Amino acid sequence: MVKHIVTFKLKGTAEERLALATKFRDALVELPSKIEVLQSIEVGLNQNPNETYDVVLTAVVATLDEVNIYAKHPAHVAAAGIIGGHVDVRACVDYEC
Repeated sequence: MVKHIVTFKLKGTAEERLALATKFRDALVELPSKIEVLQSIEVGLNQNPNETYDVVLTAVVATLDEVNIYAKHPAHVAAAGIIGGHVDVRACVDYEC
C-alpha cells in the first residue's frame, strides 16, 4: 500500500484560500467512486491560524505506479484544476506502508 500525502499553500486572502480549499476538498472526496485504483482519500483544511498551509490530502493506492494512474485520471485532473494557478507552494511525499 502507498500513501500519497500532499500539502498546499494557496495564494490570495484568507477568505479566497478557504473558498478554493473547500471547493477542492469537495471535489477530491468524490474521487474514490470515480478512480478505480484509489482506495481512499482524506482531505483536511487547516484550522490553525498560526500555520501557513491551507489543505492536506492523503490518498491511498496499492502501488507507486498507481499514484501515476490516479494523478493522470481525468477526474483528478479536473479536481486539481480548481486550485490551478492559485498554488503558492506544494509539497508531496509518497511512501509504502
